[in-house]
Amino acid sequence: MADVTMSKALNQALRDAMAADDDVLMFGEDVGTLGGVFRITDGLASDLGDDRCFDTPLAESGIVGFAIGMCLTGFRPVVEMQFDAFAYPAFEQITSHVAKLRNRTQGRVGLPMVIRVPYAGGIGGVEHHCDSSEGYYAHTPGLKVVTPSTPADAYSLLRASIADPDPVVFMEPKVLYWSKQDVELPVETEPIGRAAVRRNGTDVTIVTYGPSVPTAMKAAEAAAEEGWDVEVVDLRTIVPFDDETVVESVRRTGRCVVVSEAQGFAGVAGEVAARVTERCFHSLAAPVLRVSGLDIPYPAPKLEHTYLPGVDRILDAIARLQWDDEPDRTFEPAASA
Repeated sequence: MADVTMSKALNQALRDAMAADDDVLMFGEDVGTLGGVFRITDGLASDLGDDRCFDTPLAESGIVGFAIGMCLTGFRPVVEMQFDAFAYPAFEQITSHVAKLRNRTQGRVGLPMVIRVPYAGGIGGVEHHCDSSEGYYAHTPGLKVVTPSTPADAYSLLRASIADPDPVVFMEPKVLYWSKQDVELPVETEPIGRAAVRRNGTDVTIVTYGPSVPTAMKAAEAAAEEGWDVEVVDLRTIVPFDDETVVESVRRTGRCVVVSEAQGFAGVAGEVAARVTERCFHSLAAPVLRVSGLDIPYPAPKLEHTYLPGVDRILDAIARLQWDDEPDRTFEPAASA
């Protein structure tokens, strides 16, 4: 067992997948000699060959279009969008072609590609370098959307995504690249579409994913000091959605808070809240609440802390769930919140 960072886990997943299958290729902007902006592809070109891991022009639409052609000739490409908001020039290719080719060919042609997207905030990035774009991809039928929160899941889910016969948008939380976990790689590959209960509880369920999982865990620990026993469910995969794990948890606790960094309006958190309400209505003791980013563009780095969901905002949402035995219970946030 050793402390492994998420960046190391992702690197190892790519390395192992490429070693196991010569058809797996890695390409994108600065992923070759440099090893990627976040060094996720460090050493792959030198160790596996610059015909297996290589740089492309700075043209996201061209990168994805090239990957489509590679799939059609039998390869399994993995491409990197250097930052979340840099991926939008490729959006037409992703939504019009990558997501639809299986359907367009009546199931005869699939595109086994992975589009890696470093996403979300928490790193103080300037404009265009931080965005929570998962909702765009989750809203597009034909795409699977995966977002790990631990190094072990980063390895496991990336290996599963590369092996998948259909396109996967693999959302990597930038703020967690340097998070560590005591784990020995490789780990057993988990199937796409299965959530994980990160913390067991009896009073309320927090449903979250990706970069918000550590914040939810901190909030759960803080809530214990207030007398609330909080369960934390990490979705891990937004599409396909694991209704079974989420529903089982909420039916037991009777209360639910959905936490997401993305803006609240028409976002993934709203979809989760709707699914929980539809499936757990008679088990709910209170409305499902959301704690999300604000409905504004990502702010400047010095104001990022005011935008991202924090522990105090999550605790305040839990307090709003109106406990029958303590109807007037409230949470007083810290002065710095």
